[in-house]
Amino acid sequence: MNQENIQRLGIVVSGSLNKGVEVRLDSSASVEDMVVGRYVTIEGQKRRFFGMITDVSLGVIDQKLTLTPPDVSNPFIAEVIAGTATYGTLHILPMLTISGDVASLIEGPQPVKTVPSHFSTVNLASDRDIELVFGKEDKERFWIGNPLDMETKLCLSMEKLVERSSGVFGKSGTGKTFFTRQLLIGTLQKGKAANLIFDMNSEYGWESTSEQGRNVKALKQLFPSRVAVFTLDEESSRRRRVSTDFVVRIGYDEIEPEDMVLLRQTLNLTEPAVEAVYQIYRRFGRNWLQEASELKDPDQIKELLKELGIHESTYQNLQRGLATIRRLPFLLPHSPDNAVSCVLDYLDRGINVVLEFGRYKDVASYVLVANLLTRRIYAQYQKRTEKAMAEDTVKPQPLVITIEEAHKFLNPEVASQTIFGTIAREMRKYNVTLLVIDQRPSGIDEEVMSQIGTKIAFLLDNERDIDSVLAGVSGKGELKSVLAKLASKQQALIFGHAVPMPVAFQPREYGSAESYKHFIPSAETEIEKQAEKDIEELWG
Repeated sequence: MNQENIQRLGIVVSGSLNKGVEVRLDSSASVEDMVVGRYVTIEGQKRRFFGMITDVSLGVIDQKLTLTPPDVSNPFIAEVIAGTATYGTLHILPMLTISGDVASLIEGPQPVKTVPSHFSTVNLASDRDIELVFGKEDKERFWIGNPLDMETKLCLSMEKLVERSSGVFGKSGTGKTFFTRQLLIGTLQKGKAANLIFDMNSEYGWESTSEQGRNVKALKQLFPSRVAVFTLDEESSRRRRVSTDFVVRIGYDEIEPEDMVLLRQTLNLTEPAVEAVYQIYRRFGRNWLQEASELKDPDQIKELLKELGIHESTYQNLQRGLATIRRLPFLLPHSPDNAVSCVLDYLDRGINVVLEFGRYKDVASYVLVANLLTRRIYAQYQKRTEKAMAEDTVKPQPLVITIEEAHKFLNPEVASQTIFGTIAREMRKYNVTLLVIDQRPSGIDEEVMSQIGTKIAFLLDNERDIDSVLAGVSGKGELKSVLAKLASKQQALIFGHAVPMPVAFQPREYGSAESYKHFIPSAETEIEKQAEKDIEELWG
């Protein structure tokens, strides 16, 4: 790196390992150019540190200046005072050692365990520094955006991302969906995992609409041979001119008591009503739902309730909940096709699956279908993984299951009983992880949140949501300050397992003809040509 490219900011004057260091700005550095979330390097006597600006403040040599401010209308007086009688201060949180010890030389940047000495020089981090810390775009790393106020590419290890569950959080309208789409493209493009996406609002399959009302391509249009669109609502798909690969139908005989547990809150079921489901299931087996629904004779019902020890009010509460389920058009007494087998068939062939819900955006439909399919698919992955371990063969390809409205599946009341809570806690034990998307992270069980390896937080304006996302993170106070300063759209903070340190960034552009070209690997010439043809038709 050439010396003339180094932008000096100031020197270290105090600090600690836990709270970070204070840096006094040089008179040549404008305090107004300093931005929370930007990266700096600190040249210590023995080590070189990499850190983040977490606060900017003003100081004066003599407190009298704050009581009787000088006349700075004269430019000469203003210039003399700046940097001598007044100065700017940066609060910096050193996070990594990028050179100066054996470990950082051999293994790359290491977590910081000490602080730079007094009067160490502080410089703005260069593009080369960012590359050293986060790596370059390659067959494993995917470009997700740019650090705030920098042009260099910020790259994410997709292999590390899928090693543990991850989450995208932020209030409505901040850009969660657009960025989630990019993460899914990254896993697909780098071939690090298969994706099963429960697409509640039909935004990840064929296309969606931007806030400006413009159509935006989704996964199937960009990767037609590697993405399959399943649908619960064939009519909605036809109306939107979406080419679907499979229409999902669920049979009454596929619904088990465990599927009803997660619906307890949505259907307003009491605990005794949920317990009654297990009793009825033991009595009638797989046909419990249809048998319970067809019971009309009061005497038969009374006799059954007496036999099973179910109170009449409990049974009535259960029947009201079951009536809601039976009204769902995609439920049949018996489904002609097995949706689980079909999903697994596509995943085994390396084809990612997006399940669109069409008109059925109500929480009951989403929770029922997502839970039912996930439990069975996870059971298959568990069998395959255990078999591979016993026979010392290759384990199944990692699977990432994407769910929206995650707090409906992972709230404290149900997280310990649902398959999604199990997957989050087991941390890829059977090669399955979650990608959760939510506006209300505070609604997710604390234990589950602690097991989410990588978190991407867009702007959150609720204090409880912010505390939930940052719970257990080192330097929580400083990161909270960074998170609070994010713009209302298209800015986020990423931290956790897949990145060496937290970084505030602006996601890469998505939705233009040029952006689509960059998402498609050059090796996929046939797909690329098709995408270019689509782009010409759409934007020509």
